[in-house]
Amino acid sequence: MTSLFSYLITIFGVLFWFFRILVAYFATTGESFICQPLNTSFEIVLLFLTIPCFILVFKRSIVGAIFYLGLYATYFGTAIFNTVNNYAIEENGIGMVSGLDLVFSIVGIVIPLLTFFDILFNKNRLSTSKDKDSDWYYKNEKYDRQMDERADRNQYKIR
Repeated sequence: MTSLFSYLITIFGVLFWFFRILVAYFATTGESFICQPLNTSFEIVLLFLTIPCFILVFKRSIVGAIFYLGLYATYFGTAIFNTVNNYAIEENGIGMVSGLDLVFSIVGIVIPLLTFFDILFNKNRLSTSKDKDSDWYYKNEKYDRQMDERADRNQYKIR
């Protein structure tokens, strides 16, 4: 990760993951919280499956970003679909709890989507050992040959 945008998206993803841990904790203890999970058991499984996704995202792997986006789009996409579908059916409009769940579901899809696009379009995605600031010295065969030839000519004799 070389850009500030990459760092910020990853930090927001981890913070959102911690937020979802709180949501799952409060749902399992039975206390009220700002939003409720759709399916508590699937939410817990999702939280554990997100850990290897974060490891792969930190390594800038496109497979990790695809898996991360797929998991979150599956879980939060159904939440968005159900909320919008219920809003179309109900005459009262969307409630406060449903509105917050909808906002957090949208955030739950936007963060992995931004992570996916960041890794996909980032030109420094692959971690390579090439560094143009020092490769001219360490990986320059012409310079090495020049130094070898000079070393061969300067042989001193000890009497």
